[in-house]
Amino acid sequence: MYSFEFIETTVKGNIAVIELNRPRQLNSLNRKMVCEIVTAMEMFDREEEVRIIVLTGKGRSFSAGADIDEMTGDDPVSLELLNQFADWDRFTLIKKPIIGAVKGFVLGGGFELALCCDILIAASGTEFSFPEAGLGVMPGAGGTQRLTKLVGRTKALEWLWTGERISAETALKHGVINKVVAPELLMEETLKFANRLAKQPPLSLRLIKDSVNKAVDYPLYEGMQYERKNFYLLFASQDQKEGMSAFVEKRRPDYQGK
Repeated sequence: MYSFEFIETTVKGNIAVIELNRPRQLNSLNRKMVCEIVTAMEMFDREEEVRIIVLTGKGRSFSAGADIDEMTGDDPVSLELLNQFADWDRFTLIKKPIIGAVKGFVLGGGFELALCCDILIAASGTEFSFPEAGLGVMPGAGGTQRLTKLVGRTKALEWLWTGERISAETALKHGVINKVVAPELLMEETLKFANRLAKQPPLSLRLIKDSVNKAVDYPLYEGMQYERKNFYLLFASQDQKEGMSAFVEKRRPDYQGK
């Protein structure tokens, strides 16, 4: 088991919860913290009993963005040698569902981190923004790419150029998040949804996520061929046999993720 400095992890049944733990800094992201987050995700991705990963933040905010103090002395050569965003690339390799529970500020790098989640549930009053242009920079951990794929070119440019604060309700309207809940119900509603997903066959969730991610980038025909192979692959699983047998026998299935 890993020891972490900037996050806390717990496992509740089949649900692993990762909490950003720099509440005094509004969970601003330094490089070590990002590495810890994705390392914890990789750890839970390998653990058989964990079926769903929940990402949230301690304190008043999910994350107010990157730790600017850490970046002020950087130059192109130092960033290239550091390979600044290598840890961010690892998020795309997580196979299990990731549910983000966000509140307060979700800004800059915090917004990019939220967009690495598969499902986002936000507390009312949450504000999303990419303020990087106002600092003379731009998102570099996938923000321009993921936001554009979600909301389209023109709306992404508007939000990225202006740094406008986006309410949870506006984010919901544009498909950035899945649900808005009362702040006091954020974790209750998130865990309720996570437990609902945890009852589904894990291999189906895994290959559905894989296929949907490919749909974002592949042309329709190529995406359908990829989907078909994953469909066929599931017929080699015990869960497929269990699910169809349970349906025929009119009983509740017992999925083992095998």
